[in-house]
Amino acid sequence: MKNFLAIYMGSGNSSARAEWDRLSAAERQKRETAGIGAWHDWMATHQRSVVVPGGPLGKTKRAAPGGVTDTRNAMAGFTLVQAESHEAAARMFEKHPHFTLFPGESVEIMEVLPIPGQPQG
Repeated sequence: MKNFLAIYMGSGNSSARAEWDRLSAAERQKRETAGIGAWHDWMATHQRSVVVPGGPLGKTKRAAPGGVTDTRNAMAGFTLVQAESHEAAARMFEKHPHFTLFPGESVEIMEVLPIPGQPQG
């Protein structure tokens, strides 16, 4: 089994987010409740594959040669899963509530590769 990092993507200026923001407070609450339930269902369905449930991501800081600064990106959350292949890992996220019920845009899945020269265990 290989490990895969899934990054939930979504920007504050997407059309899905604009549509979400136009909802009434009651409708938004209704969709949030349905989305959280669907998210828990997804986690239960894939519990044997989930290595780290992850969670939503907060504000971002960038550390670079010039120092530490505030920055923005489209990463909204993450999950670490195990699968036999990259394709199998990606298929787990088809029709995920992040973009079917919430205003997320996509989930990007990438293999976590071993560190060169590091003993594998």
